Amino acid sequence: MIPAPFDYHAPTSVGDALRLLGELGSDAKLLAGGHSLLPMMKLRFANPAHLIDLNRIPELRGIREEGGTVVIGAMTVENELIASALLQARVPLLPEAAAMIADPQVRNRGTIGGDIAHGDPGNDHPALAIALDASLVLQGPRGRRSVAADGFFQGTYMTAMAEDEILVEIRVPAFGPGTGSAYEKLKRKTGDWATAAAAVVLRIDGGVVRHARIALTNLAPMALRANAAEAALLGRPLSAATVDEAAAKAMAICDPAEDLRGDIAYKTAMAGQMVRRAIAKAAARCQ
Repeated sequence: MIPAPFDYHAPTSVGDALRLLGELGSDAKLLAGGHSLLPMMKLRFANPAHLIDLNRIPELRGIREEGGTVVIGAMTVENELIASALLQARVPLLPEAAAMIADPQVRNRGTIGGDIAHGDPGNDHPALAIALDASLVLQGPRGRRSVAADGFFQGTYMTAMAEDEILVEIRVPAFGPGTGSAYEKLKRKTGDWATAAAAVVLRIDGGVVRHARIALTNLAPMALRANAAEAALLGRPLSAATVDEAAAKAMAICDPAEDLRGDIAYKTAMAGQMVRRAIAKAAARCQ
């Protein structure tokens, strides 16, 4: 199908984009990679009167380190994450997981910020951001504010970002010594959304788990942080029993939608398996 008519705007600065958002209000939508919005427009599920394209704003791209924090521009595309030597060294979970997203064409255009801001529970970056303890920097007419990824996602296509704000940066603490991570994703075919996926970040010191973050993809109306599963690991040596307990705790919070990828019982069981696999892989990388 063909989208309904709309006006196209291509600002070259965040300030210009915010001005347009303020002037056009709820009739406007921000365009990042376009892989979510444009199909919805073609199906007439979304009918914005104005599109504000963020692709010509250079300040929204790039990857750099500030102290112990890696700062990623929201319009940085997946292939740039994959190729980043800085991320490979300091936050290896991101380039590894980005390589599992969709296909090369999508990864060449799709952006980390668009994936997060869309609030789709099937997208991969929301759970990754939660597991990485990321902070999301939003800019609006009243300036900038930082929101923790854990709490940013409020429901399907619902986030803490206001209509007059733009996601400009993702800030991620660099991994410290003894940290390992993994993203385990079950999908039907290359390019598909996850049937179930788990992101895990662990730090093990003296044989004891000192830090644990576990987040789940496409297993509820929004990305989930598995707090109880983390607690099952913290302060204890990693063992088959603690991993089984963590998997069970993660499964207990799942509320997946039944669809062609599987029914509720199957998806919930697969959540447990992805958590087990991700914990095992992350633990093996804690060096």
